[in-house]
Amino acid sequence: MAVNYSMTLLKQFAEQSINSASRAVSFRNYATAKRVVATNPIVEMDGDEMTRIIWEKIKEKLIFPYVKLECLYYDLGLPHRDATDDQVTIDAAHAILKHNVGIKCATITPDEQRVEEFKLKKMWLSPNGTIRNILGGTVFREPILCKSIPRLVSGWAKPIVIGRHAHGDQYKAQDFVVSKPGKVELVHTAADGTTEKFLLYDFKSPGVALGMYNTDESISAFAHSSFQVALQKKWPLYMSTKNTILKRYDGRFKDIFEEIFQKDYKKKFDDAKIWYEHRLIDDMVAQALKSTGGFVWACKNYDGDVQSDIVAQFASFVLIVHVAPITGILPISRLISWKQ
Repeated sequence: MAVNYSMTLLKQFAEQSINSASRAVSFRNYATAKRVVATNPIVEMDGDEMTRIIWEKIKEKLIFPYVKLECLYYDLGLPHRDATDDQVTIDAAHAILKHNVGIKCATITPDEQRVEEFKLKKMWLSPNGTIRNILGGTVFREPILCKSIPRLVSGWAKPIVIGRHAHGDQYKAQDFVVSKPGKVELVHTAADGTTEKFLLYDFKSPGVALGMYNTDESISAFAHSSFQVALQKKWPLYMSTKNTILKRYDGRFKDIFEEIFQKDYKKKFDDAKIWYEHRLIDDMVAQALKSTGGFVWACKNYDGDVQSDIVAQFASFVLIVHVAPITGILPISRLISWKQ
């Protein structure tokens, strides 16, 4: 009973928020008789719980009256993902690859409690992770600034754009529990049949182990997209790793970025009077907190996951243009996402 009552209140609040936003937008729009026609379709990915209601209201009141747009609909709500064995998520990702634009609602990544609540077949993977791994590329996240909302970091005057490398590392790793003493080794078997073997650790007792990867192709695409966004913004670009510890793994990121910068972007950056610099991740975190903002920060996959939530503290987690890992009422970020 309490849950139903809470959901009713949330629904009323969402509708009031959207109605208020709709009146404000209509007042400033001086609505025209002809709608703007979008020539290409977009991939529309519905989500879970309250986001479905807000999503529908935004389209009904703020988008479709002004834009003629073909939407290719995919229902990524948890019940439908379960019914299709998560194939709908894969199909949506491939549709984005084909049509180049996709807009996604917040979705539930199930835990043990959700598996029981929804009577799921299994604990499905994060749809965000599935889509990111199929698309590759980079997820750029930027806070929405409001003059009326004070910043938790008072020195921040301009946004900080996080470029998160959306491929590999911990998110496509193989981890396992080591149940007995013994050696854990990494083995590379080349296409020509030759092998290389690397000792990870000689376990004397049980423990855990992890193996992860990335590719030169994906890192190069990450670098190009980061440099291009920095040029569009006319802001400096920082790239952070821990190459002092992961000399080969993180060192590969650092080397590829530097090579591409010198070859393709240095003159463009000089002309725009901006710069590129690699920093250690711990030094970069301290620098970001001391800065006034106004730069692009290229992060590896896990670092970007963490730092995008730090940057959200410009005002509030809900005031950031990105896909939220929780289901809830985020009408402002929804509106800005549609606008962009």
